Amino acid sequence: MLRAISSAALFLLASGLAAHAGGDAALGKKVFNRCIACHEAETDRDKVGPHLLGVVGRKAGSAESFAGHYSQAMKDAGAAGLVWDEANLTEYLKAPRQKVPGNRMAFTGLTSDDDIANVIAYLKADPKP
Repeated sequence: MLRAISSAALFLLASGLAAHAGGDAALGKKVFNRCIACHEAETDRDKVGPHLLGVVGRKAGSAESFAGHYSQAMKDAGAAGLVWDEANLTEYLKAPRQKVPGNRMAFTGLTSDDDIANVIAYLKADPKP
């Protein structure tokens, strides 16, 4: 009996960790509502900040359409090899000014690891027409 309970508890824990690690794109879209004043994620339209369509895997400061508007800090980060993979996005979304000191983004960061994972899942998802 104890073994069955332990197995069930382990399964639930593992399921929760997997969901957190992969994130939920639908929940991420809701969290992204905090970002839509400055960023677009479903089209390549720039706003105050660069569009984030296809940002996962992109070099920092490299969206052609926003080239003349990036901060020098963001351009330098990209030139130094910063690529927006999941790990770097996680760090940036948690504390943008710590990850890229001197960048212009006024947003202070997301505090919830779940919100961060969900936003990244949303950014990785194919945009809906």
